Amino acid sequence: MKKTFLVLVLSSVAIAAGVFFLTSKFTVPTGIANTSPESTLEPKPNKTMRAFASSEELKDFFAKVAVKRQREAQKQLSQAGEPQTDSVASNTAAASPSAGEDAKSSKDESITNNQHAGVDEGGIVKLHGDHLVILRRGRLFTVRIGDDSLKPVDSIDAYAPGVDPRNDWYDEMLISGDTVVVIGYSYGRGGTEINLFDIDAAGSLDYRSTYHLRSNDYYSSRNYASRLIGTKLVFYTPEYLGYGDATSRFPAIRRWHKGARDDEFQTIIQPTQIYRPEKPVESFNGLALHTVTICDLANKGFACTATGAIGAPGRVFYVSPESVYVWTTDWNYGGGKSKANSTLFKMPLDGSAPSAIGVMGSPVDQFSFLESEDRHINVLVRSDGNGEQMWGSEFAAGDVALFRLPIDDFSDGSNSAPSYRYRTLPKPQGYTFQNRFVGDYLLFGTGSGWGQPEKTREGNLFAVNWKNGDIDTLDLDHGVDRIEQMGKDAVVVGTNGNDLYFSPIRLGQSPKVMQSYVRKNASQGELRSHGFFYKPDGKDSGLLGLPIAREGRPGYKHLIEGSAAILFLRNSELDLDELGEMGAGNLSSNNDGCRASCVDWYGNARPLFIHNRVFALLGYEIVEGSVADNAIRELRRVSYSPGYVKRNVTEEE
Repeated sequence: MKKTFLVLVLSSVAIAAGVFFLTSKFTVPTGIANTSPESTLEPKPNKTMRAFASSEELKDFFAKVAVKRQREAQKQLSQAGEPQTDSVASNTAAASPSAGEDAKSSKDESITNNQHAGVDEGGIVKLHGDHLVILRRGRLFTVRIGDDSLKPVDSIDAYAPGVDPRNDWYDEMLISGDTVVVIGYSYGRGGTEINLFDIDAAGSLDYRSTYHLRSNDYYSSRNYASRLIGTKLVFYTPEYLGYGDATSRFPAIRRWHKGARDDEFQTIIQPTQIYRPEKPVESFNGLALHTVTICDLANKGFACTATGAIGAPGRVFYVSPESVYVWTTDWNYGGGKSKANSTLFKMPLDGSAPSAIGVMGSPVDQFSFLESEDRHINVLVRSDGNGEQMWGSEFAAGDVALFRLPIDDFSDGSNSAPSYRYRTLPKPQGYTFQNRFVGDYLLFGTGSGWGQPEKTREGNLFAVNWKNGDIDTLDLDHGVDRIEQMGKDAVVVGTNGNDLYFSPIRLGQSPKVMQSYVRKNASQGELRSHGFFYKPDGKDSGLLGLPIAREGRPGYKHLIEGSAAILFLRNSELDLDELGEMGAGNLSSNNDGCRASCVDWYGNARPLFIHNRVFALLGYEIVEGSVADNAIRELRRVSYSPGYVKRNVTEEE
């Protein structure tokens, strides 16, 4: 549970910069048959994986896997001379806590810092017509900004009426047409929870329905569980299978009502929708069913279909406009040697059969991926990593390589990618790793992340042209805590002791670090990708915003402290000038009667550029500013806190 993990985060993440997994050289393991483009000795595989033909075949598969795993566990324990205990089951349980019980209007601008245009990511604030819709601490709020206004309108609990939400976390929100979707995880009622609300043109909210999707916790310190493409709501959900009847834990959906029972779950995936690679999955830590669920929200519906693939439990997933990619990894450190079993699955969003290929290492997060227009999948991988679940991305370590594979090379999973598909890259010094594809380049480096801002004499940023393989090393005066696209170029944000740096990176034939803007006595207020936003207003110009906090603040403090302000900068041909900041008036959230999601795991501060207006979302405040003469000044602010909205609605009635 996230609440359980909070104690661990606050006590250990501050010093996590010194913790990392065992490292190993990024070399091609034995068993990879093809080592050169000319090698054609392997038989030609099928283009897609094979689905199970029946329930009997699926159950027989799991029975054989269980017997094999038990024998392997007993063998290892016997060799170690230890008492025979169920260590495999213990590892699985620790890694996977079980659960207790139409398209957006074209006139709406995107206000979310999405990885891909057209693939909206679940966030804490969205735009619906003339209203901002905000998800915070277990509630939904609407604030009218149309007709040059700034006025709270409505609020509603982000969960079903009458439920006890104390063991639930409501993390992400999406809007499709006049439907607001809140995605959360319920430890008390049944896994991933989807709450649907109606919103009208006046900003009024009405609860519609709740659905539970049986799954393990999807939380990642960097990734988002949901995407919206048109009217299609896309979920990736893992289900760690472990021992026992695996089929009893397959993804299923029920509509919530008072007195809902477990036997009301209806399985949404059949054996003929579950695929396996031809090469056997060797996993010491159990198996996982990696499922992509698509629910159509058109006409206020909620019809869902699912496709699953069986693989190792470690995972990083990435959603392109056409497919979901899931990179699965299992690590076994038995016998003093580390052994990785990795498979990359490609799961098309049109519901067609998925495909797979054997791979090495593990990506860091979703930003390690790019499905490029030349029909290749490009992935930065490190030799040691357990995936992105919970805080896995913060501890990736080992050697670095760029994996580049034609999409047409995916097949039934019987083959592994040849060694020439990996290009060894420089290994940066440091611990918290950041990476991002921007234009023709892959940028990566290390910084402070969730830990204490470090004092550094110099930092390194590596720029790799993924088309031709050229590698450039760029010198920075700070660490790398954030890499963002800024028009056709990039900006890198990082700290050096008590100061926060913004370094523009010119990306062209020869990448170059331009003059940094330094904000003295400040640190990042948000670590999530959605905390940053850049809005171009010309070919080489635009505005950017980022939440900032007090100097020297450790990254993990964003969970318990609000941001002090949103800092706004103007970009003019990669020359950054400060416009100013809009600060928070009240950072406290202790008097809101919070019953659910009382830690802002996904942050609570965002810069918002809407039409020609500029806003700062800071906790329960929204501040509007005006930009003129290369400066921003505050025009007005409003609180949308629960008490304020309630009073406002009562006065109007």
